[in-house]
Amino acid sequence: MAKYIKQEVPDMRKTGEQKVFYRLKVERNVDFEEFIRMLCSYHRGISRGEALRVLVSASEVLAELVGKGYSVTLDDWGTFKATVGLEEGKELDTIDGNETKRNARSLCLNGVNFLADKKLVRNAGMHCKLERAGVVRVNRSPFSKEERLRKALDYLEKNKALKVSDYMELTGLAHTTAACELRTFSRDASSGIVSVGRRPAVVYVKS
Repeated sequence: MAKYIKQEVPDMRKTGEQKVFYRLKVERNVDFEEFIRMLCSYHRGISRGEALRVLVSASEVLAELVGKGYSVTLDDWGTFKATVGLEEGKELDTIDGNETKRNARSLCLNGVNFLADKKLVRNAGMHCKLERAGVVRVNRSPFSKEERLRKALDYLEKNKALKVSDYMELTGLAHTTAACELRTFSRDASSGIVSVGRRPAVVYVKS
């Protein structure tokens, strides 16, 4: 039986609302070998060798097609489409800025998105009987926003730069909340903090 988790959403806009979302708890991972065994057991007429050849060949053909810029739709499965991003160590440019503009050498295929077919979702739902696994709450800082800002400024009195991970340790905030709050501080000229660099390598220093 599948289990679900009720998880609290960080209140990024400070509305006071405690919103939640639900996610499936992953019990464990079924690896390639186990999947092959289950496939052969599901269809007795398929040998392990046959199943292995078909899946490996499908993977290679899929990789070639998405790598050439195609989206690939497999009936009852879904659609696969590659994504492109910057090579490691390269900084993001802007449309009209004066910084170095990125070309093909600075970019790489960095992922493959998958959009599930509705039939796959329906079939999965037929096998899914849910039970509750628990509740996950957002980490809340014991300090006020003003106290957190003072902690950040005190840290920068002794250190050249403040990273999100440093701020998390200082305040007890979760990563997303800590990163958002530091960005908010950096946009406020009166806070005494500005950002340097670009994500994901951005750090914060005294203004």
